[in-house]
Amino acid sequence: MAPINTSDLCRLAAELANEHGTEALAYARRAIVSYEAEGEVDRAYFWRMLSALLDDIMTCRIDPDRPITIH
Repeated sequence: MAPINTSDLCRLAAELANEHGTEALAYARRAIVSYEAEGEVDRAYFWRMLSALLDDIMTCRIDPDRPITIH
């Protein structure tokens, strides 16, 4: 499976935010805790990144319709 790029990850976060609002962020945080408890480090990391983007989108720190660069 090919790695997900930054644009795709941001688009996924934006779609989740538009569809589910703050529940998307709550779900992401629950997924992080659950995957960490199961020892699924990579999956927890994915949800942690998605959670950060969701938080940034919901607080208007980033605009998901504009290109994003993560350093």
